[in-house]
Amino acid sequence: MRLSWNRYGKARIRLVKVRRSSEPHQLVDLTLDVQLEGAFEAVYVDGDNTSCLATDTMKNTVYGMARQHDITSTEAFAERLAAHFGASPGVTLVRISAVEHQWERLSPGGRPHPHAFVQPGGEQWTSVVTGDAAGIQVAAGLANLVMLKTTDSGFEGFPRDRFTTLRETTDRILATSVTASWRYRQGMRRFEARGQIRQALVDTFAEHDSRSVQHTLYAMANAALDACPDITDITMTLPNRHHLLVDLEPFGLDNPNEVFVATDQPYGVIEATVRRAGN
Repeated sequence: MRLSWNRYGKARIRLVKVRRSSEPHQLVDLTLDVQLEGAFEAVYVDGDNTSCLATDTMKNTVYGMARQHDITSTEAFAERLAAHFGASPGVTLVRISAVEHQWERLSPGGRPHPHAFVQPGGEQWTSVVTGDAAGIQVAAGLANLVMLKTTDSGFEGFPRDRFTTLRETTDRILATSVTASWRYRQGMRRFEARGQIRQALVDTFAEHDSRSVQHTLYAMANAALDACPDITDITMTLPNRHHLLVDLEPFGLDNPNEVFVATDQPYGVIEATVRRAGN
C-alpha cells in the first residue's frame, strides 16, 4: 500500500475585521479555508508530526495577519496567506478559499451611518391571519433581518459568580438577526405600514446607545409602536450573534477592537413583547 494523495487544513475560519482608524468604520467579514498539500507522507504513514503544521496554527495565522495588514480586498489577503503558508517546509501547494459576506451600510434619515450595517438577501416578510367568532386578527412581521453595529454597544454591571468569565465592556460589536411580529388593531385595512415599521426598527438599531441587547430591543419596539398607531403590540426576538475579540497577545500583537471571530453556537436569545398602553 502507498499513500497516493493527501491534503489537510483548517476549514471555516470566521474572521471579522473592523477598521476603526477613521470614520466611517470599514467592515470585512470572511469565512476562509486553508488547505496544504505536500510531503506529509510520514505524518500519515508513520505518525511522525515533524512536518505537520497544526491546523490551529493556521487559524491563528489568519487572525494574526489580519491584525498586521489591511484587508483591502479578499483576493489580496488570500494571496498574502498563500505566500506565507507556501514558505512552510514540505508544502508543494496551498489552497486558500474565501467567502466574503456582504454588508450594506444602514442609512437612517437618508444619511449613510458610519458604523451600522445590514446584511442583504435573507430577509423575509411574514403575515398570519386568524379568524374566530370574535372576528379577524391580522399579524405581520419580518424575519432574518441581519444587522450589525461596530460600536455604540456595551454590556457591564451584570452579576458575577464563580462561573462568570465574561468581561465587562463599553465598546463591542452588536450583531443580531431580528424576528418581529406585530398585531394590527381589528378592522384596520391599511397594511402599507410595514415599510415604516421596518424603517423605525433599523434606524433605532443604528442610532441607539445600547447597554444590552434587551435595552436595544425595547427601544426598537417602542419606535415601531410610535411609527404606526394602527399596531397594538410587537413581539421581537433578537439573538445575540457573538463576535468575540481574538486574543492576539500570545503572538506579541495587540487587538484594539479590530479582529474578531464570529461564532454560531451557543448564542444568547433575547425576546419580549411590548404592548401599547391600554391594550
